Amino acid sequence: MALFPITSNFEGDFVLQLVAVDSENTMDEVAAAAAVHSVGRRVRARPGQIMRVRRQGSEDFLPRSMRVSESGLKPTETVEIIWEAPKH
Repeated sequence: MALFPITSNFEGDFVLQLVAVDSENTMDEVAAAAAVHSVGRRVRARPGQIMRVRRQGSEDFLPRSMRVSESGLKPTETVEIIWEAPKH
């Protein structure tokens, strides 16, 4: 367990945020940590949608249960937080 800095590029936000997460946080927890700095400030909440994490420039989301320590992310690397409608 260690603090791990990432840069958050939250969908709909024009500000990149440096966010401290824990190396054992899941991608869902990373998304939630990033949301604190964007949602309700410059980004409207989207009830019923899920926040997903991917490396900047990637098309593929990281698994929601993947831990930061398992992701291969480097300190201060930029991740995109994208809203996704739940699958029915």
